[in-house]
Amino acid sequence: MDMPASRGRWRRRSARSHLPLFVAVLVLLLPASLLLSSSYSSMLRALLPFSSASRGGGTLRCGASPELEGERFLWYAPHSGFSNQVGELRNAAVAAALLNRTLVVPPVLDHHAVVLGSCPKFRVSDPSALRAAVWDHAMQLLRERRYVSMGDIVDLSPVKSLVRTIDFRVFVSLWCGADMRKTCFSGFCCAVSGGSSLSDNYDRCRSMLSGLGGSEKDCVYHVQDDCRTTVWTYQENNDGALDQFQPDDELKRRKKISYVRRRKDIYKALGPGSQAEDATLLAFGTLFSGPYKGSESYFDIHESPKDHRIQNVLEKIEFLPFAPEIMAAGKEFARTTIKEPFLCAQLRLLDGQFKNHWKATFSALKEKLKSVELEMKRNKATGPVKMFIMTDLPPANWTKTYLANLAKDGRYKLFTLKESDELVLRTAERLMAAEHGVRSGLLPKIMEIKKDCDPVQLPEILLYVEESVCSCASLGFVGTAGSTIAGSIETMRKNNVCKL
Repeated sequence: MDMPASRGRWRRRSARSHLPLFVAVLVLLLPASLLLSSSYSSMLRALLPFSSASRGGGTLRCGASPELEGERFLWYAPHSGFSNQVGELRNAAVAAALLNRTLVVPPVLDHHAVVLGSCPKFRVSDPSALRAAVWDHAMQLLRERRYVSMGDIVDLSPVKSLVRTIDFRVFVSLWCGADMRKTCFSGFCCAVSGGSSLSDNYDRCRSMLSGLGGSEKDCVYHVQDDCRTTVWTYQENNDGALDQFQPDDELKRRKKISYVRRRKDIYKALGPGSQAEDATLLAFGTLFSGPYKGSESYFDIHESPKDHRIQNVLEKIEFLPFAPEIMAAGKEFARTTIKEPFLCAQLRLLDGQFKNHWKATFSALKEKLKSVELEMKRNKATGPVKMFIMTDLPPANWTKTYLANLAKDGRYKLFTLKESDELVLRTAERLMAAEHGVRSGLLPKIMEIKKDCDPVQLPEILLYVEESVCSCASLGFVGTAGSTIAGSIETMRKNNVCKL
């Protein structure tokens, strides 16, 4: 009977005995708190980038800077080659406009540094794994000082009034509190991409963006629907209907899969009234899509007759030109080095499936040359056929190939470009100094431009300059069948981007 009373007395005595100690601690901490400078408080905030904290009278969620207050973002995981990455950027811009979100513009990834897999074979990477892989590669580009934004290479000005954007570097700096200045070339980028270099900031940001570490309520909504189960649509009045393309019985049996592909309205699933609506960040996996067996692999939004605003976005986003510096370099090479008229040949010979189709690729070039020569003969044109060769096969390896025969044949005069050529290097420097990526989107308030910014390496832009040269070829263009690069050049030529 005495035990409970004894425990109660112990608790009361304990509270009284610790009161002087508590007061003493407060007295000691008060002067120390007054000594904390802004740099210390910034460091402490950076240690907890995703916790709630009061700043400027507001409550921060997801570690967001007050300058991101009220903004909602859309991020995605690009992959594969550059042309595929541009296609994903276009789809992401449409999704961002549809869902009224600010698009986070990613870096240009190394060719096949991140791989999706095969949608037709229902063998793709999980969206969370894709997002983590993109983050890891972006950090590799940061460490190696090779970062370049898609917004540096692709001109986003045609959609600037229709789609809000923010550069990935600025977003990570503000949202995660991470220092991204090692991705910068000039002072303006450094001024808007600062933050803490503590490893915890990067680790937490990776976890939150990818979804591998879960998510806080109303912070990030991770889209796990991928091309194995979903085709995104808009205003088709068939939400939830089966898609035309499904895994066949043999594939189901051999791979032991049971996926069912359904067409989902993206606005209904991820827009107002959905679980995703209140999330600060909407994070997709891939947004790549391509036609397959009468359907689209993942993103089937190509027209919107009922929504004129989105229809306008779709029309503007159909073609995004290269940055002005790249286009100017292509025109300069065509006008002053090759000198009109000329033919362009894009020959993809080493990568993936293309290395097994040399015969077909060279056969297409032969047929095109016959056609050009006949046309020149009808027009009584004299002199050799000028031809710009764009290929992944180095000239040193042309021996015993059709290209070697062309180079020796006096009827033709071949032109090529190298990454080390003065024109390409000069263009790369001008491109990076322009800082289109960070300047084209949402920006924080800038206190001062960092003059001590240590520039990243100049990017490899040969591919883009070559494409711009090919867009100027007045005698025509022949590309490698199935190559997305050839498709990109055809689109440039269709839109008459080169006016010499």
